[in-house]
This record gives sequence, structure tokens and C-alpha cells, in this order.
Amino acid sequence: MHARASGILLHPTSFPSRGGIGDFGPAAYEFLEFLTEAKQTLWQILPLGPVGYGNSPYSSTSAFAGNPLMISLERLAERGWIDAARLKQLLPATGNVNFEKVWETKYPLIEEAARGFLKNASGAKRSRFDSFCRENAWWLEDYALFEVLRKEYGGKSWNEWPGEIARRDNDAQHFARERHAADLDVTRAVQFAFFEQWKALHAECARRGIQIMGDVAIFVSFDSADVWTHPDIFRLDANLKPEVVAGVPPDAFSATGQRWGNPLYRWDVLKSRGYDWWVQRMGWTLKNCDLVRIDHFRGFEANWEIPANEPTAVNGRWVKGPADDLFNVLRERLGGLPLIAEDLGVITPEVEALRDRLEIPGMKVMQFGFGDPGAHIYLPHKFEPNTIVYTGTHDNDTTPGWWRNASEAERRAASTYFGVENDSIQWAMIRAAETSVSRLCVVPLQDVLGLGSEGRMNVPSRPDGNWSWRYAPGSLKRDLAKKLGELTDVADRVSQHVENGDGKAAEEFAA
Repeated sequence: MHARASGILLHPTSFPSRGGIGDFGPAAYEFLEFLTEAKQTLWQILPLGPVGYGNSPYSSTSAFAGNPLMISLERLAERGWIDAARLKQLLPATGNVNFEKVWETKYPLIEEAARGFLKNASGAKRSRFDSFCRENAWWLEDYALFEVLRKEYGGKSWNEWPGEIARRDNDAQHFARERHAADLDVTRAVQFAFFEQWKALHAECARRGIQIMGDVAIFVSFDSADVWTHPDIFRLDANLKPEVVAGVPPDAFSATGQRWGNPLYRWDVLKSRGYDWWVQRMGWTLKNCDLVRIDHFRGFEANWEIPANEPTAVNGRWVKGPADDLFNVLRERLGGLPLIAEDLGVITPEVEALRDRLEIPGMKVMQFGFGDPGAHIYLPHKFEPNTIVYTGTHDNDTTPGWWRNASEAERRAASTYFGVENDSIQWAMIRAAETSVSRLCVVPLQDVLGLGSEGRMNVPSRPDGNWSWRYAPGSLKRDLAKKLGELTDVADRVSQHVENGDGKAAEEFAA
């Protein structure tokens, strides 16, 4: 890692965009203007894939496709994909995301726009679409077929489809492609729209000297195009069901552990193939982002393997992962990997040694620092430079919410550490994070806005009601940008080109 830098954690669905969910339209560009005014050079997002169970970005139907709901219909209308008058039925820009209503009201218009594009596009526009399909056929064709078949079979999991198509019989796939030719084209056009808009937003970030930190979950969902397309690299039985699934063992927070249910990899098969699927996955992510946070990094050293017939995570076992071998191949194939390790929770010396050997920075979440003396590793006086500090993450309560719900002992410890009164706890923590030795500092937007628990993005293990938070229109006040910018400046987290406003790309933050 090189220059000190500072940024904001905010998923695109949290923008106050028209349509009931955040997208890549005007609100996204207003947010980039706020980042520039606040002298922030990093924007951290969650995974961008199409969401599955519980609307979680970590439970996606594809490791490569984009979430269609993030497409801005306003931008499509500007480019002639759809008549702007058709957008009158869109949900307003205010309020949290109601995913069911957004799917009912917005997604049909996205498909309508895609059909309009396919019907009317010509010349350079059509050529760009054709090039996109050609260059991305390696993931796009299987994903598109997966999506249209999922719709045909009523949303059932792929292993419950007719046997010949579940097992990807060549003739069955050929007939399915013929049967669904028009729908496949629409699905391709929707993905084209997503990546055209994301590429434009990414380019605007680069122009402003802002780098995007993407997010890759180590595991993928069973009901995904990835597992249907590549069953040979996952631990499936003869009936195409998982033999074993992922999770974490019992701990102080859960007597039965967490049974996530994701299928585990056949690392031996992947190794024999040069980890080809992982090379593709990381290469694609780095094409769309500048840095990558690896969720559940400890799973590469060893993961908790749970027999699929076990209802909880109690009767699992630790099984070694690919460790250095995978990352050595990735670096050999892709060059320097600008990675961040999500190394939270119970981390063993072996995991720390792997992270240090790979010289990947780990995470420090300051909200975790006050439970007991052992938790002080999350406080600034214990930090090392090769780390990324957070006040909290998408899985934490907001800092004001945490403060209100903290124990008396935690509040007393935090007050002693920061020397603050109740109403300024979030800025005390932001100040401590910004001025720490950690090279990267990331603050959830909710903390900058001073929001309570109503702004929380996710409550782990809660089955529904997550991922829906959006900030209110008009929240990004200039005085907040000025306050954060001045703090970022005095903490030496402003790179020279941002200070001078010369618009060059930011320095790399990771080796």
C-alpha cells in the first residue's frame, strides 16, 4: 500500500434515486460531487450482482452479472431506449427500498427499455452491444440462459428443473436457447445497460481521482448460474445437491454457530485447472473496480465444513483451504492484486500469517474495541499502517445507534478514550479513524450523516428487512463535506492531485 487515503462506504442501492431504489442515475453523480468536496478518494460498495435470497448482495444469482435494479431508467430515456413519459409510474426517490414493489414497478420498464433498444438500435450503438455480447460470452450466455429458465420453471432452484436441463445436456440447452431466443436477447441487453452505466460512473470516479473498492464474497449461492454452469468445481453429490455447506462454528454470539448453506469448492479440481474460475472472477472484478475487499478471508486458510444434512453449524469441522497457492496463481495471472482482507471474528495465527505473507491489509472496526481488554486491537493505539480502519461496517449498527445500545461499561470506556459527550460520538470516532496510522480509512455514510439505528443496512442473521436503507434527498450538505474534508486534509489523507483538482487518476492504494 502507498498513500494514505480516506473514503465512504455506501452501496448504490442506498442512493435516493427515482424508482424506489438507488441506481446509477443523477443521485450517483451528486454523491461523487459530495466525495470530491469532502476530499474523499475512495468509495466502497457491496457486491453488485443480482440479488437472490433476502435481497442480500451477498446472496447473488451470479458472480459476474449486474443487478438490473441499479440501472437508471432516466439515463436510458436520455439515450432513447424508452420514452421518458413511461417513467411517471416509478416509485419516488424518498423512503427505504421495498424490493417487492421495485420488482413490480421498475423491472418491467427495464425489460421494456431493453426491447426498445433491441428494436431500434443501429450503427455505433448496436455495434457496442454486439461487442459487449461477444467479449463477455464466457459468462453472459450461461447467465442469460439461467435467468430465462429460472423464470420458465417458476423460480425453482436449478437442481429442481427437468433432469436433462439441470444436468446441462447439450441438446436440451440448444432447444432451450431456440425456445427463448427473444428473452435471451433482452437479458443480454439488460446486462449491457448495467455495465455501460457502471463503466460511465467508474470513469467519472477516475476523473475525480476516486477509486472504487468492490467486494467479493468467498462463497457463491447454490441457486446461481455459477453452480449450475460449473457443478464440477463444487462439492455436489450424484443428485446435484451440496454434500457439505459453509458456515462458522458456535461462538459467544451463537450457541449453534451460523449455517450459511453455500456449497464448498473442490479446491483440488480448481488447482488442477489453474484456478481458472477464480482467475476469471477476480479479473472481472478488477475490471469493474480498483480495489477488492475479500469477504470471509479466513476461509482461504481453512473453512468450517458442515455436512449438508445437519440443521445447524455445530457438527462441522475445519478443513484447509488453498491458502498461498491460489493467491500466487492470481498474482501470476493478473499482476499486483489490490486486495483488502475481511479478517474479522475469531482469527487464528495461521490466518494472520497468511494475510501477512501476502501483504494484504486487514480490517479494524472501532466499534469492536470496547468490550474487554482483548478487544483493544480495534483501537487506534494498537493499529499498524498496513490496515484499513472503519468506525463500523454494513453489518454494524450506525455509530450513534451503537452508542445508544452499548452497555454502560462500553460507553464509559469509549467516553474515556475519546473524551466526548453523547451527541458527538460519531465525529469523535471519525476523527480517531482519520488521524490513525491506518493507511486507509473508510466511514459509512450513515455515520457522517449522524443517523441512528434507522440507518442500519444489515442485521446479520435477521432473515428479512435488511439491505433497504436509503439516505434522504438533500442529505449531502456542503457543511458536512467541508467538515469531513478539513479533517481528511489535516490527517494527511488528501493526495496532491485532489488538492490541486487536476482530475488525474488516484494513486494505487495497494501493492
